[in-house]
Amino acid sequence: MADRARARKLADRIKVVVAETLELRVKDPRLGFVTVTDVKVTNDLQQATVFYTVLGDETARADTAAALESARGVLRFEVGRQAGVRLTPTLGFVADAVPETAAHIEELLAKVAAADAEVHRVAAAATYAGDADPYRAPRAEDNDEDEGDAPGATPS
Repeated sequence: MADRARARKLADRIKVVVAETLELRVKDPRLGFVTVTDVKVTNDLQQATVFYTVLGDETARADTAAALESARGVLRFEVGRQAGVRLTPTLGFVADAVPETAAHIEELLAKVAAADAEVHRVAAAATYAGDADPYRAPRAEDNDEDEGDAPGATPS
């Protein structure tokens, strides 16, 4: 078992090698505008999962997935040549859900902002249920009585 630091370094190296190879060597017309977002390597350095995103619609994503599967051998060869490890990890490709997740979060934030604006609108027109000042203020008569009963005061 390799340590996690080594697996992380290998993952970073695989990310760079796969991105450069896709840009420079793979000439598949099905390959769309693809971005390698992350690579996860198992602790035994035998398997690597490459996460990617594709700009475009669902057909562009499907075409890119097929192009990556067909270019898997070339990509693994380049990883083995440039990574400098004894055993080259097998590569798996997974479409990253970051754009869909980000769109969902933006949608939720818009709903929350609308609800917050509604709360502020209602709060601006709100009035008190009782008196404006719910605390009892001492009356003027009470103050006169209190002055005479104060300790140390002499009766007049």
